[in-house]
Amino acid sequence: MSDVVAIYSRLSEEDRNKLNEDDESRSIQNQKSMLITYAANQGWDIYNIYSDEDYKGSDRNRPAFNQLLLDAQNHKFNIVLCKSQSRFTRELELVEKIIHGDFAEWGIRFVGLADNADTANHGNKKSRQINGLVNEWYLEDLSDNIKTVLTDHRKKGLHIGAFALYGYQKDPVQKGHLIIDPEAAAVVREVFELYASGVGRTNIAKILNDKGIPNPTEYKRRKGLRYNGTDRPCGTLWKYYGISSMLENEMYIGNMVQGKYENPTYKSKHGKPVPREKWIRVEGTHEPIIDKDLWDRVQQRRAERAKPCYTGQIGIFAAKVKCMYCGYTLSTKKNREFRYLQCPTSNLGKEFCKGAFIAERFLERAVLDELNRIISTYFNEASAEVKFSVSKNLETGKRRLKKEISNIISKMDSLKKAIQNLYIDKANGLISDEEYLEFHQDFLKEMERCKTQHADRVSELEKIETERNNIQSKEEILKKYRNVTNLDRDIMDSLIDYIEVGRCEKKVHRNDLPPIVIHWKF
Repeated sequence: MSDVVAIYSRLSEEDRNKLNEDDESRSIQNQKSMLITYAANQGWDIYNIYSDEDYKGSDRNRPAFNQLLLDAQNHKFNIVLCKSQSRFTRELELVEKIIHGDFAEWGIRFVGLADNADTANHGNKKSRQINGLVNEWYLEDLSDNIKTVLTDHRKKGLHIGAFALYGYQKDPVQKGHLIIDPEAAAVVREVFELYASGVGRTNIAKILNDKGIPNPTEYKRRKGLRYNGTDRPCGTLWKYYGISSMLENEMYIGNMVQGKYENPTYKSKHGKPVPREKWIRVEGTHEPIIDKDLWDRVQQRRAERAKPCYTGQIGIFAAKVKCMYCGYTLSTKKNREFRYLQCPTSNLGKEFCKGAFIAERFLERAVLDELNRIISTYFNEASAEVKFSVSKNLETGKRRLKKEISNIISKMDSLKKAIQNLYIDKANGLISDEEYLEFHQDFLKEMERCKTQHADRVSELEKIETERNNIQSKEEILKKYRNVTNLDRDIMDSLIDYIEVGRCEKKVHRNDLPPIVIHWKF
């Protein structure tokens, strides 16, 4: 294989310098120009230029970065060229795994111009590792510095969140300070007053919904404020747990409470809950919406109504059954010795949700009957013939797609060569600028068409592979659960994604079931 290079450029957040929203940054353009010139001087053919804008060097979800790795694994090139090793990655773990591991296995040379990183030079491996370690330290120090600053701001009572709590808004004059949002604050006061007067949380939600008052998310959306959106049905309604969360939030009496979640390391993307005693709490940082007397009365009532938590085993249907009408997870109710599943939004009124409802024993029987029916049907002789026919058709389609993909790749390789030769012809004065632009545009359009065809064929091939794997997986799963007589949690987790349940409109017989839709994993 002749030397074919993949160029990778990345713009870090700290050196952004956008021309406008549609243009690439000067930094990216300068990187590309420098790397293209170097590749041309080395006589390397350029396979592709991969570029990520506004991504950190520690971000493993960079789209162009991951596409480069996929193409590298498929041996599309044998050199990766970057401005520096840190532009490729700042993580020592990835330096070892990819540059010194995967690239070596795939026969790919890595070159970083600015720091003289070159895997073809075995003598500088230690310096590359040291550079990786320094970059790792840089990320860790940067993370620690940011965490220290944020902790300091929290201890000073400054609000550092992306969203202001419902009832407040960010002070446009004083950074880190909250001011009252009069319209939303009035709703907060009404919630506290209703609860203190003896109204339950579910009924408070119903009262607010009857008045047409939007919940916090919908309120912020209407006001054009930042919010965590939802596409759920009934997503604009007040719910029991939203009221409950509001009633226990000290922010409403003027105390800043933060640091409820933290990332264990700078590499973590999801915060973990912090014990309540370690929360950072600063009193009197902003104007309270709720006075102390009302707050104390609400907390006393909450304490009186508190129930001990159930700590038994996870139920068979826990978090697996959803309301067919609003999409919310059904909650468990118990009446004497029987357990029932009921939609929590049904308490808000029939106009919001019909309210799914079913006895657990009836749902268990329905799931078992359907599972045994599927298994019986799947393994009869007629089904075996159909499976063989489907499998044969899948293999035929797979061979056809692989051939088409190979032809498209060959055409794309020819187009890349043509584009490179076109540039050389222009540089040598064999064609005019006008001719160059005309031919170049034609080649690019054809290249885009080929890329679209390639993506379509690859997508079709992936679907065939998925379908073939699903058939094999389904058969193995169904063999395992033949003649099952009782449901348990393991069966639910293995076989069922979730179940949708409706409500019986009119019962003719006592044991009539509501609509049930089972979403199997196989």
